[in-house]
Formats: sequence, structure tokens, C-alpha cells
Amino acid sequence: MTTTLLVVRHGETKWNVEGRMQGHLDSDLDTSGVEQADAVGRRLAGERIDGVISSDLGRTVATARGITAHTRHEIRTDARLRERHLGIFQGLTGTEAALRHAHDWRRFKERDPEHDLHGGETLRQFSARCVECVNDLAARQPHATLLVVTHGGVLDVLFRHTTGLPLEAPRTFTLLNASLNTFEITDGMWTLLHWGDIAHLGVRDAIDDV
Repeated sequence: MTTTLLVVRHGETKWNVEGRMQGHLDSDLDTSGVEQADAVGRRLAGERIDGVISSDLGRTVATARGITAHTRHEIRTDARLRERHLGIFQGLTGTEAALRHAHDWRRFKERDPEHDLHGGETLRQFSARCVECVNDLAARQPHATLLVVTHGGVLDVLFRHTTGLPLEAPRTFTLLNASLNTFEITDGMWTLLHWGDIAHLGVRDAIDDV
């Protein structure tokens, strides 16, 4: 029983451009982000999709709406697909976080799996939440092809879970806005088929940032 997941990162937001960390806070899609969501929808129009599930945060729901304007699917939301709660860093740029919270910023950049960001989630908690959600989606809809609209941090932990890259290891892969990333789950075994596909965006790259 194989479930195929087409996992899309949300379109570009105003805070992405500013380098501001969003976490569970929100920033609207900018003009480019709206265009990116539309491009994903045109790319997927006519493809087999058995369901669309989005994080319940505004930037992902807006992206899902842009896509489903073409695919004509209903959107289900699932809070388990939210970005990591970034605690004291939410709403700050990296420069601001490093100045205000130097010790915590160092642990964050070192990818300490147990660092809770003072009210946020640890990497380990965040990864467990995301993996549990995707396993649940696959178990509930075997043989389905599901479109999942989510966040860069979620894609990060899904990549690591699939490939075996440790949570604390430096990131060696891109996390691009409006990218298409394809996973298969067969009897609990995960396979990564395609990563970081932005052919639908033409020559314009998306921002590689969480």
C-alpha cells in the first residue's frame, strides 16, 4: 500500500524577504508568493490528486487556495503541519535574535535537538509531530496521492527522516518557496522521489529560508 505525497512549501512572504523568522506567527504572501502559488496550481492542474491538506497558518492556506483555484479541490487543514514554534525568536531577524539572545542563538544555529527556545518546540518534538502527522495521513489514505502544503521547517525534518540525516547535522539541501517535493510511503517505509522542483517557477528562484 503506497501513498504518494506531493509536499509544497508555501509561497514567498514579506517576512521571508526581510529574513524574519515566522514560526507560528504569520506574514502575508507577497506579490511573488501569490504568483508562485498560482504557478504550482497550473503545474498540478489535471494531475491525479486525491486530497489537499494544508497547515492551518495563513501563508500556507493562502498558498493552498492559489493552487486549488486550478485543481478544484477542497482544502483540509491540520495544525500538525505548522512550522516549528520558534519561541523567543518569532518575529525577529537573525541579526536581532543574535543580539538579544546570544546564547540561545548559538544553540539554535548548532541545531541542538533539545533546545526549547523558551516556550517554543525542541527540534526533536517538532520532528516527531511532523512525522506522526504524515504517517497518519498515509495510513488513513493508502494508495492515495495527497497534496500537502506546509513550511520549510517541516520539509527539513521530512527530508531528514527519509534520508537518515540527523536532526543536529548541518543542512546540505535547499528549502525553496513553492517547491514541489515528492515522497512515497509504503507500509511505513519512506522514499524521497523528487526534491526542490521549481520548474514551474521559470527562471525565478524562491527564497531558501525558514
